[in-house]
Amino acid sequence: MNRELAGWSDPVARLRQALARDDLQLYCQPILSLRPPGLFHMAEALVRLREEEALLLPPGDFLPAFEHFRMMGELDRWVVSRVVRWLADSPAGGLRCFSINVSGQTLEDAAFPGFVADGLLARNVPPQALAFEVDEADTLARLEAAVRFAHAVKQIGCKALVDGFGQRSVSFIALKTMRADFVKVDGSIIRALGRSQVARQKLQAVVRVGEALGVEVIAECVEEAEILARLRDSRVGYAQGLGIAEPVPIGRSAALRVS
Repeated sequence: MNRELAGWSDPVARLRQALARDDLQLYCQPILSLRPPGLFHMAEALVRLREEEALLLPPGDFLPAFEHFRMMGELDRWVVSRVVRWLADSPAGGLRCFSINVSGQTLEDAAFPGFVADGLLARNVPPQALAFEVDEADTLARLEAAVRFAHAVKQIGCKALVDGFGQRSVSFIALKTMRADFVKVDGSIIRALGRSQVARQKLQAVVRVGEALGVEVIAECVEEAEILARLRDSRVGYAQGLGIAEPVPIGRSAALRVS
């Protein structure tokens, strides 16, 4: 079963090798600001796994193995350390904040916020340069751990983001209890804006609550100009998706910089 899970004879050894030898490659997908328009100050950090013959595996091919063997915490720490190193080594200006996905396993790691704080301090990177992205499903399944995690990283000075919002139903418990700085509206809602009144009502509800709570709204999976126009009309603050910018290796993000 282990071999079938990832196609490796020893999956745990392969994952540990990837972490130790930096077989993982950091990508990022820019997030477009709609107020003011046309600027990239934020990006989501993404990971690829380098296999033989320079093949890069997408997250869906290896993240389930990290999850299954309860190694997501190690992967999340790897991503944080590499993003912080990139921020420290890059010239001033440009992308000001990276959102980093954290797993449900990491939410329950009480030592993780300290690891983040130590890494930022060691490389003199401002804490507001990191936003930690927690999936809404993980938040609701581990609400106490998610709230504790969010408050801990915000105490450092980092930001908290709820991802996949509204995929099942629109409940604002996660936003209120976590005191989130950002909410990312699920792609199933965004893709349906052009044909579904329900989707438009859900988005407007999120925008209204976000304005009341001081939470910035990000629309994900934006692929069409018509959808982008609707988002601007709906007072959404940020947009992300293949119709705006594809993921690129983090080293190439210099081309996206703005002063």
